Amino acid sequence: MSRQRSMESILSSEFVSIGELVRLTDSRYSTLKFYTEEGMLPFEQAEENLTRRYNREETVTRILLIKKMKADGLSIPQIKEALNMDT
Repeated sequence: MSRQRSMESILSSEFVSIGELVRLTDSRYSTLKFYTEEGMLPFEQAEENLTRRYNREETVTRILLIKKMKADGLSIPQIKEALNMDT
């Protein structure tokens, strides 16, 4: 298992892993994996080890928006529609 990066290192990086997004947004890993599989969180595939890399600023903003919409009572299909996605 790889060693975790420091929060300072994460905050200075353009791209982060899903595990680092968990730490940044206080979200569950399974929730972020679901959002990724539903196409709600865009990512890039790193060629060297096939890991998904997320743009830190863009993805954290999107996760916080999704959390707010969920708190406001929107369903996943409604959130996807609000994010201008096909449901």
